[in-house]
Amino acid sequence: MMNVDCIWGLSLFLSLSLGWTKAQQTNHTRPVFYCGGDLVTDSGFVGSEGFPSFYKPNSKCTWRITVPEGNVVMLTFRIFDLEADSQCRYDYLDVYNGHSNLVQKLGRFCGTFRPGALISTTNTMMLEMASDAETQGRGFVAYFSGAKPYVDDHQFCGGRMTKDQGEIKTPNWPDNKYPAGTSCSWLITVEPDMVIQVKFGKFVLEADAYCRFDYVAFFNGGTKDDSRLIGRYCGDRAPQPFITSGNVLLVQFVSDLSVTSDGFFADYTSVPRGSQILTFDSGADTRSIPSRPAVKPAAPKRPAATTQPPVPTAKYVPSKPKPVKPTKGRGQGTTGNDGTRPKRPVHQNPLCAKACKRDGTIKTSFCASEFVITGKVNSLSPGPRGSLLISISLTKAYKAGRLTITQIGENMSVKLVSQCKKCPLLRRGANYIIMGQVGEDGRGTLEPGAFTAPYKPPHHKLLVNISKQPC
Repeated sequence: MMNVDCIWGLSLFLSLSLGWTKAQQTNHTRPVFYCGGDLVTDSGFVGSEGFPSFYKPNSKCTWRITVPEGNVVMLTFRIFDLEADSQCRYDYLDVYNGHSNLVQKLGRFCGTFRPGALISTTNTMMLEMASDAETQGRGFVAYFSGAKPYVDDHQFCGGRMTKDQGEIKTPNWPDNKYPAGTSCSWLITVEPDMVIQVKFGKFVLEADAYCRFDYVAFFNGGTKDDSRLIGRYCGDRAPQPFITSGNVLLVQFVSDLSVTSDGFFADYTSVPRGSQILTFDSGADTRSIPSRPAVKPAAPKRPAATTQPPVPTAKYVPSKPKPVKPTKGRGQGTTGNDGTRPKRPVHQNPLCAKACKRDGTIKTSFCASEFVITGKVNSLSPGPRGSLLISISLTKAYKAGRLTITQIGENMSVKLVSQCKKCPLLRRGANYIIMGQVGEDGRGTLEPGAFTAPYKPPHHKLLVNISKQPC
């Protein structure tokens, strides 16, 4: 969070240089933000009620933005500080692609990480902020402006497109990589008796098996609805061409706050209903990464020979029960197999042979650690040399340093590496306080003595108080 004096200074400078709409007024010394309002202007600022003071509990505020016809609304956040929750259930800001909560939601946001730029497909946008009765933050300040849908600028993308043919491309294409933290929506509409054909040129987005981080998604019709999903794509394989079922296509491109890539370019063309190209089942190839297992059919032939020995050992256990029992008791040299197999469980990291216990108290560990977070353990998977790879759904970062925090949709996540598989002990699905160090790659690392503890709501105030004390 920023120092209050700095925030006031920034807000005062903005108010003097750019003016304020009906939802914000100056009070001779600093700008005053109100709970909701109608903002009808070319550009301006919108902020939570009372900013930079803490926003009120149990409140709900709605701002309706309208820029001149023929423009789209570009919204960029300058400051963002709402109560953090992995699912944004308590305090949150919803942004809508129009003046109603019945239209497409561009995103729900909370926590302390600024969302990427948001662009509407029309000249209107609505912000709706809600808070519960407990923890509050300082709120948000965002700048909005009207822009032409086809402005050649890395900050702008998306918009309403009504021509019978056109192009869709990521920001900065083709000169540079697309920026992190970007959200773009294109709404393509052609004549009622026509449908839309899309063909891709170059395509390189951050790869992920489920396209959770950077992706482009296509929907039949003008709403983001899974039942209307044509495909959700990422990776480095261009999707196959497709044709919509109607005359309206919604395209949404999202990049998270970490890895970026070259992006993509696609052409769309209006074609008569009934036209056919090489189509595919929308549920069969909705991602570019899962299509890569087409290479895997060759791979099973290799493991067929190498993976057979482990399989028979499981199958033949009934006929050789004795070798199984010694392994449970860690009896080495009694399995009857070659002597190298019992040695594999031996810890390669000497730290892992020590007794598993925490080093230090919550206060001393807070000061000694490079990151302090709370969150839910999403997954645990074996890593190299007896390590453990951990995925955390972030609730709150009290101390982040160089730790890489990834935003996935409305949620934030952190990837950690524990040097020892069984210490510290973490269970999938449980919430923890976790403290540790940060590697050169931005990933958190946990040594056997790292401070971890089951998280309960009262711990929040304790950690906040510790974070305010000098180490």
